[in-house]
Amino acid sequence: MSIERKIRVLVVDDSAVVRRMISEALALDPAIEVVGTACDPYIARDKIIELKPDVLTLDIEMPRMDGLTFLKILGQHHPMPVVVISSLTQAGSTAALTALEYGAVDVLAKPTSAWNLGSLREQLAHRVKGAARARIKNFKAPATSAGTQNNDPAINFSPRQLLVIGASTGGTEAIKDVLTRLPAGLPGICIVQHIPPIFSKTFAERLNECCELEVREAAHGDEVRPGTVLIAPGDFHMVVEWDVKSYRVRLRQDPPIHFTRPAVDMLFNSAARCAGRHAVGVILTGMGRDGAQGMQQLKAAGAINLAQNEETCVVYGMPKAAVDLGVVDRVVPLDLMPHAILHALRERSAGKTETAVTTK
Repeated sequence: MSIERKIRVLVVDDSAVVRRMISEALALDPAIEVVGTACDPYIARDKIIELKPDVLTLDIEMPRMDGLTFLKILGQHHPMPVVVISSLTQAGSTAALTALEYGAVDVLAKPTSAWNLGSLREQLAHRVKGAARARIKNFKAPATSAGTQNNDPAINFSPRQLLVIGASTGGTEAIKDVLTRLPAGLPGICIVQHIPPIFSKTFAERLNECCELEVREAAHGDEVRPGTVLIAPGDFHMVVEWDVKSYRVRLRQDPPIHFTRPAVDMLFNSAARCAGRHAVGVILTGMGRDGAQGMQQLKAAGAINLAQNEETCVVYGMPKAAVDLGVVDRVVPLDLMPHAILHALRERSAGKTETAVTTK
């Protein structure tokens, strides 16, 4: 896609009001052109062939054919970037996360009114731009054997050790791929994934069902215990603090950073302050620069930083920004990230400080 050409978007939703609101919001961005709308997947199918959009925004609950079924068909016959816009309910969030597993690039909460849409305008355009850059082929997780391959002797990790992870576009599946292959008993893990409220709780619950680690959505004041993963709730920044004997998370509603709340930079900056060289920072697939400045602070504090490589990213934005700053110790494919994390944690547990070789 040339830089000059606008991103062509097809809006699919059974509600005429929602179609109009989304179209008007996207039309405010000079880099985006809404080329058409459709009230159901059958009409959308014909318009995809006719209009050749770059990105599709898709509702889940529609007449004649639901959005999940349509996603499966698209994946088989016409793969393309899809941003799911779903209702902000438990049922809606469950369906939206299933859509991400089926290959949708991103998910946003459906606007319920013109007032609600006001706060979504920049976020919507940002996510559509990210989707336009997505590598659809990278939604298929690398083929790996079930469970974690971990035959090394048990390690007694320090209570000061901390693992912090950040991701955005394509991140829900990347995080799942990493966490499902990490063993129990690791130092506490804190994760920021750009995701709306309620969706983050469902995301944590799904991860908890398939991981050896305990995964849950973070609450204000939670202790970051070994063997536990805390996911930042949507619409809240998450920071960590050292509290005498353990880390605790604090949830804040400072202004969004990089168009998003939670922001990876907030988590990474706080980890640099309170964990320093005891931290391991990981940046996964995502659009933009969120996390790069935080990784710079982590690096200055003596932490080990890991970044997903370009070839396995859905969008090579956030990892690239950190790499370009020169603050990443290792660049690794997604399927090797669990091993790289374990290696980095063991280095710190053993008190090693040598510089690692970058693997591309």
